[in-house]
Amino acid sequence: MQSSLTVRAGLLSVLILGAFLALWQFSVMGVGQTTAMDPEYARLMGLTATTGKSALPGPMDVGRALWGHLSDPFYDNGPNDKGLGIQLAYSIGRVLIGYSLAIIVAIPLGFLIGMSPLISRAVDPFIQILKPISPLAWMPLALYTIKDSALSAIFVIFICAIWPMLINTAFGVAAVRKEWINVARTLEVGTLRRAFTIILPAAAPTILTGMRISIGIAWLVIVAAEMLVGGTGIGYFVWNEWNNLSITNVIIAILVIGVVGMVFDMVLARLTRLVTFPE
Repeated sequence: MQSSLTVRAGLLSVLILGAFLALWQFSVMGVGQTTAMDPEYARLMGLTATTGKSALPGPMDVGRALWGHLSDPFYDNGPNDKGLGIQLAYSIGRVLIGYSLAIIVAIPLGFLIGMSPLISRAVDPFIQILKPISPLAWMPLALYTIKDSALSAIFVIFICAIWPMLINTAFGVAAVRKEWINVARTLEVGTLRRAFTIILPAAAPTILTGMRISIGIAWLVIVAAEMLVGGTGIGYFVWNEWNNLSITNVIIAILVIGVVGMVFDMVLARLTRLVTFPE
């Protein structure tokens, strides 16, 4: 039954994708429309300055350009001309570093907050003040103090990824059944051992849910951060291609950003299912 549902869902997804691509192709054909483009703009867009074609590239144009990027993703022709693979690698590296730092800080601190009502009440005002601040609002301060655009982007990832993990960890730890904690205390199980053998397994699904939310936010923010700081990264690639009026490459970058974000989410979703429903 489950496999049948998976097959039908896959077929429906393919049909939806096909319908979307067909509609997209039809909409850019521009039947009966005329375009009056500057010749240089038309050259950059890969179009002609004649009539009968939309300035927006169609799926076939995007597919051809995407194949060109995939055939040589790691070329390096200077600061403003690097392959899509290089740009993506820089962004993924920054996200993983900032995200790992957030894990190192958020999970132990979340355990401490969840296990101690006193500390929870003491730090809650600070969390409530800092949590709503947009991560990009920290960028000017980071650039001023750190004086390095790459490290500033990592700091922004850290500051945006820490809150969902911290809050979910604290909630998961605090929600562990008190009976289990009382039994462990009766058996004179030490605090550290109790945290690893009782609290962590019980709170793991909630913690991983926070980690899953955090990675999505981190990947979203890195694109905006790289647009601001420039240099390298998929966000800078989007902005640079827009400045070059290459809408085809902008669409490709958007597609790649979505695919990578989906992969991140799928990995953590798989880990969450393994913890919640161990095989």
